[in-house]
Amino acid sequence: MLTTKLSESKILWLSFTATVLITLAFQVITLQLGLVLLDGISDPSEARAAISSMNVYQRHFHIWITATLDVAYPAAYGALFIGSAYRFFPSKGLLLSLPALLCIPVDLGEGAVQVLALMGALDLINLKAFLTPLKLLLFVSGFLITIAGWIKWAINRESRGQVP
Repeated sequence: MLTTKLSESKILWLSFTATVLITLAFQVITLQLGLVLLDGISDPSEARAAISSMNVYQRHFHIWITATLDVAYPAAYGALFIGSAYRFFPSKGLLLSLPALLCIPVDLGEGAVQVLALMGALDLINLKAFLTPLKLLLFVSGFLITIAGWIKWAINRESRGQVP
């Protein structure tokens, strides 16, 4: 079963590493290009203003980032959050993995809305008023569940001298 595989130590560490590396890549790329990513902007008028302030190069690069890193990112953090929920809270794994399971398609949908707007193909930016806050809520929930699981693991490891 996929959830069993995602909760294996090797896969947890791999998804953790991928999540950290992609997070760092976002930071480095945006700093180097002076680019404002639309992912954190939920107000449609602010998103439109950010797009209109971008030059062609920045728009194309934002499309590239959204179509590559921002597709890999939900897979990486999703695997980490879901695997952690099942690993550290086995009896409640399904319930506690729901924020991550729901966040993945919301994040990908938000990315599609952004790419369409950046290409000038279709303006669905008004959906960001719903998608972006929902994505952030689901992401933070999954993140906090994951942190709680790793704290639980650390406490148990310390008290029992065990490895996950």
